[in-house]
Amino acid sequence: MMYIHYCKRCHRVHMLNGHKRSCPNCNDEIIELKLPYMDYISMNREQRAVFLSRLEDETQLGELSTTYRMYKYSKWYKELHRQLSSTPIITYTLTDKNTMDNVVSGIS
Repeated sequence: MMYIHYCKRCHRVHMLNGHKRSCPNCNDEIIELKLPYMDYISMNREQRAVFLSRLEDETQLGELSTTYRMYKYSKWYKELHRQLSSTPIITYTLTDKNTMDNVVSGIS
């Protein structure tokens, strides 16, 4: 399925498959838009220019964007989670530290 995304850095609209997180042009973070793919491709040149100018306004961009809430099911998220869970966490016990004998604890 095709999704419409906007890159604030490039000021470009991208039609990408899936819920992408980075711009294919500059690799910066992109914003997914509410506009359906078929609506965007049916716009003429003038309508697209007006739409692009609306995206450059921060307030209107907020109204036109959407948050993909199912990201936990995306391939990129699963791959990131797999990479992070396979990274070992190494901990060390410090035995030469002084104990804190004079610490006062207050429990209410």
